[in-house]
Amino acid sequence: MFRHSASYRRIAAHLRRGGLIAYPTESCYGLGCDPDNRVAVQRLLKLKQRPQRKGLILIAASYHQVAHYLQPLTPAEQRQLHEAGAQVITCLMPAHHSAPRWLRGTHDTLAVRITAHRQAAQLCRSVNSALVSTSANRSGQHPARTYAQCQRLFGRKVWVLPGRMGKRKKPSTIRAWADGQIIRK
Repeated sequence: MFRHSASYRRIAAHLRRGGLIAYPTESCYGLGCDPDNRVAVQRLLKLKQRPQRKGLILIAASYHQVAHYLQPLTPAEQRQLHEAGAQVITCLMPAHHSAPRWLRGTHDTLAVRITAHRQAAQLCRSVNSALVSTSANRSGQHPARTYAQCQRLFGRKVWVLPGRMGKRKKPSTIRAWADGQIIRK
């Protein structure tokens, strides 16, 4: 993706100012922002035409980047969450009472994936934060799979980052943490 820390500093500053980014993930381009910036999340939802009640997915490079959004996990559960991410499984985790409603929607859970996608994980490490990660599309449409598609779809409203998507054809599987039930395959 980027080779210089100055580029990541610019991305981090853009996110802190409420900017939106599109970036490659395991199966498509993701549309993201700073999960703690309510205005940025609302802009993202409006751009996607997605209702807030549905909630959003957070990706992170490590459990520590999402820990404050979740009920505490044991070390074994942390490893289990990391292993799920390596299998491209997003887990619906019990949210901490302080986790923002604009991320959870109407749910008491929060969708979280510890991404194994090299560039997405490097992005999270470099900006020192989890990121909102929803498919780069308008709600109900096919997700963008290339840099050029993102540029055409979002224009100047979104900073599109170059990079390589993973080889996965489908979005992440979503699984309930509590009982292992598959919500989306």
